[in-house]
Amino acid sequence: MPTYGYQCTKCDHSFEVFQKITDEPLTECEKCGSHVRKVLFPVGIVFKGSGFYVTDNRKPHTPPSGNSEGSKSSSETAAKTETPSNN
Repeated sequence: MPTYGYQCTKCDHSFEVFQKITDEPLTECEKCGSHVRKVLFPVGIVFKGSGFYVTDNRKPHTPPSGNSEGSKSSSETAAKTETPSNN
């Protein structure tokens, strides 16, 4: 059975009641007898599974263009490729 929340419009008393979906909503406060309104609760959503959020809401990852060394400058790359000769 679902739980429904109610709040009194006069005394601000809040309470929850287990009711069938087919039951009529309550109209009177259990504390003072004034009119009550139904309170809606936020629903928690949990996404399960591998990659659901990433693959559905983002563009595919593309590596940056240029050399495969990442963000190293060309002088660093050139210095790495030069090796001292042993004569």
